Amino acid sequence: MENVRWQRLFNRNERAVIVAMDHCEFDGPIPGMIDLAKTAAKIDACVDGVLLSPAMLPHCRAAFNYKGAPMAVVRLNWSTVYCYQWDYRQAVTVPAFRPAEALRYGADVALISLTLETGSEANDAANVRVFRELCDEAHQLGMPVIGEYYPAVPETLTPEELHSKVYACSRIIAELGADLIKTFYTCDFKAVTQSCPVPVLGLGAARTPTQLEALKLAADEVKGGAGGVVFGRNAIQVADPPAFQRALCDVVKRGLAPAAAVRKYKLRDLPAK
Repeated sequence: MENVRWQRLFNRNERAVIVAMDHCEFDGPIPGMIDLAKTAAKIDACVDGVLLSPAMLPHCRAAFNYKGAPMAVVRLNWSTVYCYQWDYRQAVTVPAFRPAEALRYGADVALISLTLETGSEANDAANVRVFRELCDEAHQLGMPVIGEYYPAVPETLTPEELHSKVYACSRIIAELGADLIKTFYTCDFKAVTQSCPVPVLGLGAARTPTQLEALKLAADEVKGGAGGVVFGRNAIQVADPPAFQRALCDVVKRGLAPAAAVRKYKLRDLPAK
């Protein structure tokens, strides 16, 4: 809790930026993350944290071994909810790493996901059990916990359905002990952030067509009361990741207009493939 960057996450007058590069834990290698050490080398020091699998920390050590480096935020549980390529629908969750193991790898902060309304009461209860066990172990070891709410098959939901689930389940995760929440931006995001007793981080979701649109999403999340953002593909699968990350920090932390950030950092979009 003494980490200055971590304290910033609790301060509602400040906002944080986390870059996610844990996708390959569920997708296998994807563009921009084929060589994760090279991906980590493109993380700018302005960001507050980097989300990845604990087992990848030894391969990406250089990204964290300097004064003022981002925090290592690690995902502790593994869920089929992220395995789109296999068309899983039940969102079954299991512990992948215990907090003590993550600490041995060099983790600073734990992220634990929870999916509810899976279609099975038994599965929902099992997911809560996994969340609570890992959350309790992390807190006993002094690790702060980011609780992630991710609905089952979100691409099938209407904006109103997505909001309803995020609104209810974000509060549930806070009630279950999370220190922060990471979740989707919704059509009434302010209702989500105002109903949570802990800061809410808006995620970047699918890659947007342009970097300007990604920055606009971040600006909208902040306007809706977000305590920061967690961006992955939009912060990595771009022509100049460090430049975009600096632009993102300016938008989220300092309120720079997205269009002005694009101009300031001379952001250009990669051609469509």
